Amino acid sequence: MKSFLVDRYGKGSAPRLGEGPEPDLRDNDVMVEVHAAGVNPLDNKIRDGEFKLILPYSLPLVLGNELAGVVVRVGANVRRFKPGDEVYARPAQDRIGTFAEYIAIDETDLALKPDNLTMEEAASIPLVALTAWQVLVERANLRKGQKVLIHAGSGGVGTIAIQLAKHLGAYVATTTSTANVALVKSLGADVVVDYKSDDFEEVLQGYDVVLNSLGKDTLEKSLSVLKPGGKLISISGPPDPDFARQNGSGWLLRQVMRLLSLGIRRKSKRRKISYSFLFMTANGRQLGKITSLIEAGDIRPVMDRVFPFEKTNAALDYVETGRAKGKVVISVK
Repeated sequence: MKSFLVDRYGKGSAPRLGEGPEPDLRDNDVMVEVHAAGVNPLDNKIRDGEFKLILPYSLPLVLGNELAGVVVRVGANVRRFKPGDEVYARPAQDRIGTFAEYIAIDETDLALKPDNLTMEEAASIPLVALTAWQVLVERANLRKGQKVLIHAGSGGVGTIAIQLAKHLGAYVATTTSTANVALVKSLGADVVVDYKSDDFEEVLQGYDVVLNSLGKDTLEKSLSVLKPGGKLISISGPPDPDFARQNGSGWLLRQVMRLLSLGIRRKSKRRKISYSFLFMTANGRQLGKITSLIEAGDIRPVMDRVFPFEKTNAALDYVETGRAKGKVVISVK
């Protein structure tokens, strides 16, 4: 099969298009013919080697972290899916590889594709929607009437998180650039801070939750937005000791993560705010709930561009500019 492979880590290096065998199918696996694959900043970070300490992949590595496609075969123990089913997924972090013609995925990480989405639209959903769900529903326990700040509202995670937060009944603020104010308002944002003209930390206060996907400065400024008892949840780091334990990291790496997050954890504690880092995980059950919200019209995909499979590196480069509104997708089939 054709796939895009990382032979060695390197900033800005281009994965190569290569030929190889189809992946092995385990008893609990579903073999999926990939029709479309979402492109995420995570793909560039893995390519660049930023996660090689916590995600020690063997090289060469097939890149890609979300997909939509059709089931072609199932393992001996699979009961939930059959050949011909249209599905979508974020594979488990140790079994990525959606920039390929086929991928084998554990059935527990898979969900039926929403009936009202195309393959390209469906491929734009799993990673970002699961991230939003795991931050807002699982970690923050966001409730009706609470106030949440979602940074980078026009990005992949932001566009879905705004819609999910509104579905949950929250009051939603977001940050974005002037060009994207109308977009985030159309998704349901109650307050939009244009970072080109205003400082969000001067405008917002008394919030229950902040979802951070930006850098250190934004992370620390977000503390002033939260009220005592509030939750600062970051998907861009720094990783904390709880994540290190959950990830099964060794003693040395746990100490490194402890030190990396020490500053923000101390500042949070002084303000009686909880800080945590979230690295989303594959979950077919949660994705099934997201499917229901999409089919009900509560969440819609926001897509920027679709690239052909052979232009995968161009898609990665475009995502790296940070200018995408919503998601970038590769059409594989």
